[in-house]
Amino acid sequence: MTDSTSPFLAVLKPHLSDIGAFTVQRSLPSLAFKTVGPFIFFDHMGPATLSPGQGMDVRPHPHIGLATVTYLFDGEIWHRDSLGSDQRITPGAVNWMTAGRGIVHSERTPHDVRERGGDVHGIQTWVALPQADEETEPSFSHHEAASLPDIFLPGVHMRLILGEAFGEKAPVKVFSPIFYLAVDMEPCAAFVLPPEYAERAIYTVQGEVTANDETLPEHRMGVLAQGGDVRIVAGDKPVRLMLLGGAPLDGERFIFWNFVSSSRERIEQAKAAWTAQEMGKVPGETEWIPLPERKPSAN
Repeated sequence: MTDSTSPFLAVLKPHLSDIGAFTVQRSLPSLAFKTVGPFIFFDHMGPATLSPGQGMDVRPHPHIGLATVTYLFDGEIWHRDSLGSDQRITPGAVNWMTAGRGIVHSERTPHDVRERGGDVHGIQTWVALPQADEETEPSFSHHEAASLPDIFLPGVHMRLILGEAFGEKAPVKVFSPIFYLAVDMEPCAAFVLPPEYAERAIYTVQGEVTANDETLPEHRMGVLAQGGDVRIVAGDKPVRLMLLGGAPLDGERFIFWNFVSSSRERIEQAKAAWTAQEMGKVPGETEWIPLPERKPSAN
């Protein structure tokens, strides 16, 4: 935690994990903050350079009660799901997958990209659905980079990925008040983040910034106090940020593996359904990730 004069309620240090092809840094959930607005999971993938023949292979696995959001800076990911969706995601575009009552998907490196190798770098997040929408029908949408609003300020380029911010609205269908932006800043550039939402955070993908004169180092998530403008200033090198937040969640959430729900009983149902392979299959895939053994945790 930080002191009473700081703009930050907490500065979160991510937990590192090696998934084989590259390293993932997870900022949410954390001990200090489980969520920021509806964001309940925040993973920074890479950056990494894959050799020819290397790639990511996340076998079919299920989700309930959330939407997944993938945003890439470099590389490509091949998404396939139990609805029959078959979509590459490329840098600057958005994949939004609403799990709702249940969906199964896989994430792999496309064959041609695997053959030649290359860079991979991006952010994957989960957005918890409001309780009224937790059991909505699953769906998938893809939005090319050109369809997302660009916001230009002196020395600053923002891309609005989700929700509404700085007078713009993204085309992605969302279920609650939310904002999510990718921001590139030239050295020493500055802008002001207004208090439009009750919960806000800054994540430094590359470089460091100051927020109301307090430094936020690289690869840290600064959870901001409610209310008040926050002046964000880049250091003496180019900076890349993610800005995120929204309205607080409407109650407690439990997480078990890839399942998010306001009900422990619903998670138990999902566990049983996945073990029995009754949640659907990704067309053309026979592999699947077995259920891990651990208890659900409250958020």
